[in-house]
Amino acid sequence: MADRAFLDWPFFAPGHRILAEELDAWAAAAAGGIDHRDTDAACRAWVAALGEGGWLRHSAAGEGEALDVRSLCLIRETLARHDGLGDFAFAMQGLGAGAITLFGTPEQKAEWLPRTRSGTAISAFALTEPGSGSDVASSTMTAVRDGDHYVLNGEKTWISNGGIADLYTLFARTGEAPGAKGLSAFLVTPDLPGFEVAERLETIAPHPLATLRFSDCRVPARAMLGAPGQGFRIAMSVLDVFRATVAAAALGFARRALDEALARVTTRRVQGAPLIDLQMVQGHVADMALEVDAAALLTYRAAWAKDMGAARVTREAAMAKLFSTEAAQRVIDTAVQLHGGDGVKSGQPVERLYREIRALRIYEGASDVQRVVIARQTQANFGGS
Repeated sequence: MADRAFLDWPFFAPGHRILAEELDAWAAAAAGGIDHRDTDAACRAWVAALGEGGWLRHSAAGEGEALDVRSLCLIRETLARHDGLGDFAFAMQGLGAGAITLFGTPEQKAEWLPRTRSGTAISAFALTEPGSGSDVASSTMTAVRDGDHYVLNGEKTWISNGGIADLYTLFARTGEAPGAKGLSAFLVTPDLPGFEVAERLETIAPHPLATLRFSDCRVPARAMLGAPGQGFRIAMSVLDVFRATVAAAALGFARRALDEALARVTTRRVQGAPLIDLQMVQGHVADMALEVDAAALLTYRAAWAKDMGAARVTREAAMAKLFSTEAAQRVIDTAVQLHGGDGVKSGQPVERLYREIRALRIYEGASDVQRVVIARQTQANFGGS
């Protein structure tokens, strides 16, 4: 770990520091053994390795446990610094199973959590639709009750782990009320008749992504998570926990970019002297370090607040997600610039980071959506003072 100083901040307990140090050593070795030529296979390999290593036990709470958001953030930051796909694999195990942890019945927890925590089942979170991204309340996919089943019709898109997941936490309109109050959540497996992977989606940073289509897909009523009409609450509760972890992933990318930039400017010589001797370069390094620490403070404040019992950390998580992803984009862009031509050479660490970071400013609430959330929460806090 290049910079351990932040682990001494008061946000962390001794167990968090041990976790970060042990995972850093493990991830450095694991990342070297993953073949990225086949993205699906690489993702499966990461899930299996994370399960065998015991790290996925943090992705979903077991019986009598609670999710520790600081641990989630430390794991995502560390994995992202070593390999973006490793972070992706861990994050989706948590996001896909998070709703089960928070709202699942004892039977649902017993059936799925041991498998997602061991890495023997891959999970996914199916929320986004072609006509409704961040506007979850406008979802149009339907789930109509028919005896002991619900019949699903509609599409989901940009679903991470789409096409390789064994379990999808899926949201559909059951119609108890208009808008957000008419959504429900279901646990869906890909073996059900009427479930189709309609399209695999290719992106600049390869991850397993897909559009899913449901045509009269019958799901047992017992597969519903929570109560009818509770889907929006379930989705927002899960995102409230995991949004701060997106900030942590961005922070991991930014830390790696800063490390790569420092290695570059201290070894690359111009006119007989290292690049770092140039005041302009020193200014860039200072700006990068400032952005990294500011992002870390916002990220771990949000995680600490949740772990300390805050019912909702909507504002804190939105601030962390917005600032950290935007700051990481700036830090990585500067790292590419400091590498010169090598910065855009395919396969270079900073080139990979440049492709990885862009999606984080979009998914789980795009940056402008986070600004709306922050403004509304700030206004609400002001009105209540």
